Amino acid sequence: MKLIIHGGFFSESSQSEDVKNAKQNALERISRSSYDYLQNHTAEQTVVFAIEQLENDPLFNAGIGSQIQSDGKIRMSASLMNGKNKKFSGVINVQNIQNPIQLAATLMKEEDRVLGGEGANLYAEKIEIPVFSTETAERRKDYEEKLKSSRTSTVGCVVLDKDGSIAAGTSTGGKGFELPGRVSDSATVAGNYANDFCGVSCTGVGEDIVSGAVATKIVTRVTDGMKLSDAFKKTFHELAEFDGFAGAIALDKYGNFAVEQSHPKVVFASFDGTNFNVFN
Repeated sequence: MKLIIHGGFFSESSQSEDVKNAKQNALERISRSSYDYLQNHTAEQTVVFAIEQLENDPLFNAGIGSQIQSDGKIRMSASLMNGKNKKFSGVINVQNIQNPIQLAATLMKEEDRVLGGEGANLYAEKIEIPVFSTETAERRKDYEEKLKSSRTSTVGCVVLDKDGSIAAGTSTGGKGFELPGRVSDSATVAGNYANDFCGVSCTGVGEDIVSGAVATKIVTRVTDGMKLSDAFKKTFHELAEFDGFAGAIALDKYGNFAVEQSHPKVVFASFDGTNFNVFN
């Protein structure tokens, strides 16, 4: 049993050592509690559990603390994939809920498993997920001051459970100041994908990740017999051809970890029950 999580790029909020240390401490806390949870739960359940904690921490750009778009509103996206049954579910541009990953998880049992915008919010209302404002004072200040620096952050988790099943989940508050209606990679198979062989979660510029089909390429290459490390190397080499901005985490069926980033630094962490590692 293993899990790996990411908290997006350090540059998403601040380059300060205090923020860096706070994010690393949060990742350690969340990875350890999620690993404890994994002892008696499936990979899919554990991915949701871990991402809910990341969404609840305003240090990260997902759920609480999500970025504000150009029209002053927050729209979030999240997805979940179960590598065993090959089901993918997601929500795109959902508003006013605390945990988009919870909504994505609930959609797993539906025939229509990816919902966007108003439809996602109507579904949340139908299943009685309460209305919740995810805006923070820091995000509002950023918006009002029009700090249009690179804002490319997301959270994600990949889990291998005791039965050998793999699941991956990704959640994002967007890049900030984007046009309303913009769709990120997080609720697509380019940014979040898993099967029996491998699971991948991405962060970065959604348009670049979609253009590079990053998560799908990595998983497909591993499925076809390529080593996880080689699949990462080849995929990120192709991303570099157009200066794509991305980071990714992965686990294969043997428990091998992989992390990569085209533009440092992403907050990566892994935990296998004994060892906690932060990847720099």
